[in-house]
Amino acid sequence: MNALALGLVLTAAVLHATWNLLAKRANTGSPFLWLTFAISTALYAPFAIAVFILWPRPITPLDIAFMVGNGILHMIYFVILQRGYRLGELSVVYPLARGTGPLLSSIAAVVFLGERPTPLAIAGILIIVTGVFLASGFARIKDAKARASVFYGLATGVSIAIYTLWDKHAMSALGISAILYDWGGNFVRFVLMTPVALRRWNEVRAAYHEHRFEAAGIAVLSPLAYLLVLWALTWTPVTYVAPARELSIMFGTIFGIVFFRERERARQRLIAAALMLAGIIALAFG
Repeated sequence: MNALALGLVLTAAVLHATWNLLAKRANTGSPFLWLTFAISTALYAPFAIAVFILWPRPITPLDIAFMVGNGILHMIYFVILQRGYRLGELSVVYPLARGTGPLLSSIAAVVFLGERPTPLAIAGILIIVTGVFLASGFARIKDAKARASVFYGLATGVSIAIYTLWDKHAMSALGISAILYDWGGNFVRFVLMTPVALRRWNEVRAAYHEHRFEAAGIAVLSPLAYLLVLWALTWTPVTYVAPARELSIMFGTIFGIVFFRERERARQRLIAAALMLAGIIALAFG
C-alpha cells in the first residue's frame, strides 16, 4: 500500500470518525438523514457539474445503474447505523461496524475478485480485527442495550462489506469518476427519502432547528471522507483499503469516551487501539 493511498485512507478515517460523532450527537431518525442528504447534494452539485462537463467520456447506462445501486446500498447503511446510535453506544456500535465490514469485504475480495494480499498484510488484517472486537466489548451481550449495540453494529458491518465491493468494481472496472459516482449516489438517496421527509415535514423542520450544525457537518464530511476512499480504491486492492480505514475506530472510541462518557473498560480500549495501529503498520508495509 503506497504512501498516497495510505494518506488518503487515514485522512478519511479522521473525517469518518468526526461525522459519526455528529450523527451520534444528533441521535435522530429519517428526517435528519434526509436533511443531510439534501444539504450534501446541494453543496457538492457544482463539483459534480464541473466534472460532468470536463470528464473525457460520456456517462453510460451502466454507470447510472451503479450510481443507483450505490445510493440504495449506502442509504441502507445510513439507516441501520443511525438506528444503532439511537439504541446503542458509539463505542460499541462504531468499532463493531467498522471491524466487521473490512473483515467480510477482504474475504469476499479474495474469493470473488482474486486479490492476493501478502502474509504480512493478512497478519495486519487479523490484528486489526482482533483490536476491533476487543474495543467493542463483545462479551457484554447480556445487557439489553449492549445486545442492540452488537446487533446493529454487525448489521452495519455487513452493509459496509456489500457497498465496498460494489464501489470497488465501479471505481476500478468501470472507471467512473469518484466525484460523479458519489454525488449520483447521494442524489439517489435524497430522492428516495424525499417522500418520507414530505410526510414528516414538521420533524424535518425540528431537525433543522435543533441539529443543523450536525447535519451540515455530516453533509460535508461524509462525502469527502468517502471520496478519499474511492480515489484510493481506483488503484489499491480492497484487502488493503478496507482494513486501513479502520484507524477511524481509534478516534471513534476516543470520542465515545470523551464526549459521551462511555468510560467502562478504558484500558481494554487503549490496548485495542494499539493493536489496530500495529495492524495498520503491517498493512502499510505488506
